[in-house]
Amino acid sequence: MLFPIPSIRRRGLRRDGIAKWRAQDDDPQFFFAPSWFRASYLLIEMASADGVMDPRIYVDEGEGICSDDELALRPTQHGLFVIALKSFRRVRRVRFDPSSYPSRFEFRAFIGFNEGAARSFVGRHMRRAAQSGSIAPSCEIAASPRSAPLADLGSRATKFRSVAEHYEQVIAMASAAHAGKAPWSGDAPFLSFLCPVFNPPAEYLEQLWRSFRFQRQGAAELVLCDDGSSSGATVEWLEAHKDIPFLTILRRSANEGIAAATNAALSVARGKWVALIDHDDALTPFAVDRIIDALEQEPEAEFLYTDEVVADAKLEPREYFLKPAFDPVLLSGVNYVNHLSIYRRDRLREIGGMRQGYEGSQDYDLLMRYLSGVPERRILHLPYPAYVWRRDGKSFSAKFMEKATQNARRAIAERYAVGGAPATVDPALDANLHRVRFDGLERAWPRVSVVIPSRNAFPLISSLLDDLVKRTDYPDLEIIVVDNGTTDKKVLDLYETMRKTHAAFRAEIEAEPFNFSKQINRGLRLAQGEYFLLLNNDIEVLDPSWLKEMVSCFDYPETGIVGARLLYPNGSLQHAGVIVGLGSVAGHWFCGMPAKFPGPMGRLTVRQSFAAVTAACMLLSRQCADAAGAFDEQTWAIAYNDIDFCLRAGRAGFRVVWTPFATLRHHESASRGSDETKENLERFNREKDALRRKYSLSEYVDPAYNPFYGRDDSRPRYILPAALPGPRSFKV
Repeated sequence: MLFPIPSIRRRGLRRDGIAKWRAQDDDPQFFFAPSWFRASYLLIEMASADGVMDPRIYVDEGEGICSDDELALRPTQHGLFVIALKSFRRVRRVRFDPSSYPSRFEFRAFIGFNEGAARSFVGRHMRRAAQSGSIAPSCEIAASPRSAPLADLGSRATKFRSVAEHYEQVIAMASAAHAGKAPWSGDAPFLSFLCPVFNPPAEYLEQLWRSFRFQRQGAAELVLCDDGSSSGATVEWLEAHKDIPFLTILRRSANEGIAAATNAALSVARGKWVALIDHDDALTPFAVDRIIDALEQEPEAEFLYTDEVVADAKLEPREYFLKPAFDPVLLSGVNYVNHLSIYRRDRLREIGGMRQGYEGSQDYDLLMRYLSGVPERRILHLPYPAYVWRRDGKSFSAKFMEKATQNARRAIAERYAVGGAPATVDPALDANLHRVRFDGLERAWPRVSVVIPSRNAFPLISSLLDDLVKRTDYPDLEIIVVDNGTTDKKVLDLYETMRKTHAAFRAEIEAEPFNFSKQINRGLRLAQGEYFLLLNNDIEVLDPSWLKEMVSCFDYPETGIVGARLLYPNGSLQHAGVIVGLGSVAGHWFCGMPAKFPGPMGRLTVRQSFAAVTAACMLLSRQCADAAGAFDEQTWAIAYNDIDFCLRAGRAGFRVVWTPFATLRHHESASRGSDETKENLERFNREKDALRRKYSLSEYVDPAYNPFYGRDDSRPRYILPAALPGPRSFKV
């Protein structure tokens, strides 16, 4: 039997009727104490009235509830959740968070005293769905890792303690989607894997071969090109595997390098698409099925890349490379695309395949040449860890990092050449990554109009104006202070002094309540420059070249907005790009981390594109401002106006670039006073809700973010989405 159980406590929730609830903020919580009844199961049904929700469960085993106790659940619109209480040591309380944003939903909770009650609960809902012809609810089982009850009823809610645990769950999702598919029926394989071979251990070749054999039969071929191996074990393995269907082995008498061996394999490839794989790596199960589905879904694609797993010498997963949608700005600083890359065979042959002379970075050089001129909408990212990269320190690039880095910079310099002259490429914040030096080019620096919202705050505004005039190396600045009612005589005197000593300074005072959007719009109407710099009055300049760096980022095509790296006064990261959807609205990822924190794949040490950046320091072109329109003064007077503007700019075709090479200190909100008043909190919540509604943020996946990352913390954790993600390009 089942017995209804009330929650002992709630927060952020309002009852709208019998079993009907409304989440009023971004952290609604139900608390239950099933131990009072000595129940074996807590059973929950939740059905959303607004769309997909992202529930979470926390089990208190006697030490309170903290974020480490979270069991990951998949997003769902109608879900059943079975918490196996007896599988845990001792359950004091269970916390259930229905969503991370305001929402409306039906919610029911029951307790059961045996397994039959739990099975009856799930079975009844499945039967009702079948009888009505509606979609069956999802079902997840929350249990201690030490046990596996009711495994046949639904998927396991998991607390991922390692990459390996998450990776296994992703493979299980792929198995559910692809296992049992009929062999490929085409006349030729869809995909050819090209693999240069030189003296790998026979065990490595066997592991590669086994991972290939696990793929869909007939859909792919593996072409091994031996580059003059002298190892007896390697030669013996190759001889033993001759004349096997869908395995082609080429033998070369002399060792001529990876590029020559890869090109030889390319010359005999039969697949319409080809992928490169190293002789010491492996494929993830169902990689070929995921790739075929993606490319058949997007027939105009010219290139596709996947996520990858970084493994140890024994091929045990240790790390992920979870990637963003295609971003040429990021690619100019780091070869984040790397494995697995899938090329059209004919185009690859047309450009001559790999080039010799780029040892350690021949893949990077190939990417630069292949992708040149390809429309970005035809360059796809498939979020699936299809490739297992064995990182044992024995590869050429690992042994000869300096040479590999030099060759990478040669390839980048050629890609960004101006007038036939290679670009200058310097180290990034990570010395092994890269920075194209646009700011060293001969140019007439365009006028930049600096728009500063301010009121009183003499220490801040005087320091900022001093920084702009004396500590910023930029030849043509117009400074506009849009003031909403300064009464401080020191500030008024400062304005008068600036007017007398700087012809391109103006301070426009209009007494009115603070409205960031309105003050920005006032400043933009006054601005005469080709570029507009929105700058908070609590910014502190740290390096004279910061503004030249931001302006030079407009050399990346389609760029309309550039953001900077901002640090808190204690030196930790405040802004390294905004992830739309983070924290259910939008948030700064890795906020609070040390300034030298590199981020995933070193991303925080190089330039890259985002859906949005903060307007605390935002440079935009006049063309972008005209196309995107004014800041919204009515809907987003204080918060999230910059996010709305960036998203409108992105949808108008403009790129948003963030650069770590312009770093400033931000004394955030130092001049505004507290946001914790009742009136301000109500306004803040209204502005959050407005952004969620306009951009359907519960379903939005930021192109700079990976769908396997959670959105509830600035430091991403691994999650399982409701379904395996499909291919995507960088669309905001």
